[in-house]
Amino acid sequence: MADHLEASVTLPSEPASVSAARTYVLSTLAEWGLPPTTDAAETVRLIVSELATNAVQHTFGQSPTFTVDIELDRDEQLRIGVTDSHPRFPKRLPAAVQQDNGRGMVIIRWLAAESGGRLRVRPTREGGKTVSIELPWRVPAEPVTAAGQQEP
Repeated sequence: MADHLEASVTLPSEPASVSAARTYVLSTLAEWGLPPTTDAAETVRLIVSELATNAVQHTFGQSPTFTVDIELDRDEQLRIGVTDSHPRFPKRLPAAVQQDNGRGMVIIRWLAAESGGRLRVRPTREGGKTVSIELPWRVPAEPVTAAGQQEP
């Protein structure tokens, strides 16, 4: 595989784009060697879903689009970033028992850490922000079946 692979897609900030972002990322990673039926792919699916949902819901119409960037360096480090043009950074909210939202960043941070990665939030030159995760790239040595069992 190449030393560096990257892909990017810009989507409208609307609810249907969350599914499109997940599909784009998972199909790209499948092309790069990560089968969609693995635990790693499921973790990425959840993270992308939360990142894209945040870009749609928490920009308050001030970011008409968001961009998903994927980078794979030397078959070792995967980076997925979601960039929007809203200047406000995500905030940690208390996880009140009856609170229906506000846990997205907690979920993303936990999933990234559980996978040996980390979460970063950086401002963009244009005044927005990029929320990204960096994960170790781990592709299973053997194909995984639909039932989740490795083939012999």
